[in-house]
Amino acid sequence: MRTFPSFLIVLFASAVIARADLLQQLGLTKPKASTNQVAGLSLNALSQDQMIGGLKEALGRACKNAVSQLGRDGGFLTNLNVRIPMPEKLRTVEKTLRTLKQGKLADDFVRSMNNAAEKAVPEAATVFSDAIKQMTITDAKAILTGTNNAATQYFRRVTETNLFTRFYPVVTNVTQQVGVTAYYKRMTAQSGSGSSLGGLFGAKSLIKTEDLDLDKYVTGKALDGLFKTVAEEERRIRENPVARTTDLLQKVFGASAQK
Repeated sequence: MRTFPSFLIVLFASAVIARADLLQQLGLTKPKASTNQVAGLSLNALSQDQMIGGLKEALGRACKNAVSQLGRDGGFLTNLNVRIPMPEKLRTVEKTLRTLKQGKLADDFVRSMNNAAEKAVPEAATVFSDAIKQMTITDAKAILTGTNNAATQYFRRVTETNLFTRFYPVVTNVTQQVGVTAYYKRMTAQSGSGSSLGGLFGAKSLIKTEDLDLDKYVTGKALDGLFKTVAEEERRIRENPVARTTDLLQKVFGASAQK
């Protein structure tokens, strides 16, 4: 079998590459399509039904996943990104408790707040579903061409008041049933406005009962955690093609990536 010197092979390969480049520059060949061009169309090429249908599908998945993650035992407590901490006004009391080797009381108190948030989160499912159904084509275009959390911002704007109204009574009910939180409420009620709660634990700071609405605090933190989780789900769908599990999602979000 006849062989060719290696320098001739290299020379031939270089000539082929150079000819291909020249043909492309002269417009005699078409450049290779980019990954985005292959993966999706432009937003203008999508029908309104495709655009809003794909977005609603994506948001429905994001909301369902967020509610599923948080609305279960440990959903808040074991997730450091959304875990509800001791209220700032009670940090001195917590420090004193731990100094007195009674840290379990503080831990149980934090656990009860997170448990209340976990019980409230499933209320979001219906509210989010209604918001998705009411979304207009203008909303859809703004979300698809917006930032990676544009949908989350939309949800926060149109649902937060309703969510607070639904979450608050659930939180109130749970905090009344949980031992540590119920004890805290009885203690503040018995001490009276302006009394030193910290003094009961050896702390120096005064905590006025009207300065801390525990149920409002837990409800607000629950909403913060929920929207943060929705934002993470939204960003995952936008940035990771693998998360677009249907043809419609691939088409719509492939197009939005080219905006």
